[in-house]
Amino acid sequence: MRLLAVNWRDIRNPEAGGAEVHLHEILKRMVVAGHAVTWVATGFAGAAREEVVDGIRVLRGGSWWNANFVLPLIARRALRARDIDLVIEDINKIPFLLPLHTSLPVMAVVPHLFGTTVFRETNPLFALYVLMWETFIPFVYRASRFVAISPSTRDDLVRRGVAAARIDVVLCGLDHRRYRLLPAIARAEVPTVVHLGRLRKYKGVDLVLKAFARVRGQVENARLIVVGDGPELPALHSLAHRLGLGTSVTFTGRMSGEDVVTVLNRAHVCVNASPKEGWGLTVVEANACGVPVVGSDRPGLRDSILEGETGFLVAYGDVEAFAAKTVALLRDRELWRRMSDASLAWAQSMTWEKTAEEMERVLTKAART
Repeated sequence: MRLLAVNWRDIRNPEAGGAEVHLHEILKRMVVAGHAVTWVATGFAGAAREEVVDGIRVLRGGSWWNANFVLPLIARRALRARDIDLVIEDINKIPFLLPLHTSLPVMAVVPHLFGTTVFRETNPLFALYVLMWETFIPFVYRASRFVAISPSTRDDLVRRGVAAARIDVVLCGLDHRRYRLLPAIARAEVPTVVHLGRLRKYKGVDLVLKAFARVRGQVENARLIVVGDGPELPALHSLAHRLGLGTSVTFTGRMSGEDVVTVLNRAHVCVNASPKEGWGLTVVEANACGVPVVGSDRPGLRDSILEGETGFLVAYGDVEAFAAKTVALLRDRELWRRMSDASLAWAQSMTWEKTAEEMERVLTKAART
């Protein structure tokens, strides 16, 4: 097949996150399987307008603030320039409404939709703007097939009016060559908690810090490592200071994949206090390194965390519960060992090869729609 994918970012973008990793891992395997792939995305400082990445032809233009207007225009030019069998739209910000720009079949890949969680991240006016665009999805994509990356995302789409029969659930994979136990790395001598991900308001990292302050009251030598960068970093530094956490908290900033794996191999517990995820890729990355996770009992995380087996799910925003479950894992060695083993087994069940094979079947079905 000849595929045209549209996403806000491509994998080379410094702001690329889980949605870009997900799409890239699938598309590069589509290239290996013999399909031709073009990816339309926004530009960034120092980026080429066009380049080939892992066999994928990447076309760039526009910026984050005008992407939903500029990228459809670039996609239309690409459609005129070559024969395309299927358009793939990755809806992980504001939708591009690509069925309005082409008569070709459009398959929508949905990590998750913001819904009301967008009000935690931005001002009310822009939040309403995002919600308005999301309301168009059931109508504009009424002839499209959808791929949701978790049962939670599928259920959200159904609640919004998308027919369940047009939705396939294809779970994320995992790069086991990177995320794995490292025999040469021992767990830290002090109880260590880690948080992975972009530092944005809606990710709930402030709740992680507040919970860790309570953990420190019960596990005196515990430490927290916050891995990632983002606009909330200064505010989180200030909060850690107000909570009196001192040197017990380390903000690493953005780290290479290899360094993240080293941190995970030394950690004992991973915490994710987000109110909503598409799946929870960082959860299974931690699991692959033998680390159980304490997370919010919210969409996405309740799919990627097996309650009572690979970690614990607690009510979103319940700082005391987050602290209590984290302390339990740090203090009870047998509980930790059991959940660590279960985490490794759970992570091993996920591969990008399996995800790509399932996605190829869905893409073929969508192209024939």
